[in-house]
Amino acid sequence: MMQNVWVRWLRAIRLKCWIRLKMYLPWRMRIAISSISALQFIGTIGYPLIEGEPWTLFDGFYMTAITLATIGYGELHPLSNPGRMFTVVLSYLGIFTLAYFASEILRMVIGGELAELLGRQRMEAQLAKMKDHLVICGHGRMGKIVCEQLDRQKQQYVVIDINPSPQEWNYTYGLWVQGNATEDEVLRRAGLERARALISVVASDADNLYITLSSRLINSKLTIVARAEEHEADAKLRKVGASYVISPYQVGGNRAVQAVLRPGVLQFMEMTTRPEFQDLQIEELRIHTTSQLATRTIRETHLVQDMGIIVVSIIRPNGEVLYAPQGDVVIEAEATLILLGHRKQLDKVECMAAQG
Repeated sequence: MMQNVWVRWLRAIRLKCWIRLKMYLPWRMRIAISSISALQFIGTIGYPLIEGEPWTLFDGFYMTAITLATIGYGELHPLSNPGRMFTVVLSYLGIFTLAYFASEILRMVIGGELAELLGRQRMEAQLAKMKDHLVICGHGRMGKIVCEQLDRQKQQYVVIDINPSPQEWNYTYGLWVQGNATEDEVLRRAGLERARALISVVASDADNLYITLSSRLINSKLTIVARAEEHEADAKLRKVGASYVISPYQVGGNRAVQAVLRPGVLQFMEMTTRPEFQDLQIEELRIHTTSQLATRTIRETHLVQDMGIIVVSIIRPNGEVLYAPQGDVVIEAEATLILLGHRKQLDKVECMAAQG
């Protein structure tokens, strides 16, 4: 029973090591490491098979190691002619394999692959610690705009893309995962189970549909924003779990109309939703159950009188929306406030709305 446990444990370690090697190392380095491991294994079982007693597996392992490393300590036990011929073949193969291994390490150092490998390992360690972040699927034209906006607002996020460009990665708060976002394993590597929201902006409606479905199954509490190219995709994305569906063409068309009919309104909305404009911004804040704002009226919070905050609307926990609420309206716990004001004042209200 114990022996079976050890065998399963060793197999699991071997599989895990191979997965990590395949994930991090280039294929030429994997070939070099696999060749050295294969020679070590052949030599370990080869010496006892050729020489017999008193050779043990450990003797074969040690003899193979000093032969491949060209240390030349001498024979552990007297070798027969077949054993010496086996040593000659093993030493020649070891020299060529180690030379290839050394050249690959040198090439990685000179070519910058080693630095990239170490950076990727650091990134994996950071990914494992991330929590309540955003996951962005796709780093095309729309994905880059999303990343730039999140970076300006100092939000932590992870980008999933099939062919990311680490050389062009100049974001401060974002990490990247290489892979296909339609695969559950890749989504889990991006920490989807610990994330608070996912934005899927890949070019294909089918991929966005599949990503939305997979993400909803992995994390049922996730807020999912999906991109839709075709009008028919909107309803399908909502059915499989999308919280919000964004159509770039519809949004662009609406903005074009607003720019002609209501240019002042459009300019005002753009100004209040962009983080670089500090004078006036619109913000959405959720009231925690232990917040000092919970169960108090708007007048009692002094948001309007003392801080100059305009309460645009209140979204109650049941989904009811109150527009321009009066001072005697009670702010319920788990409600959402839509506020308009100066950035410094909004930051103070955000602290008040948080857990007390």
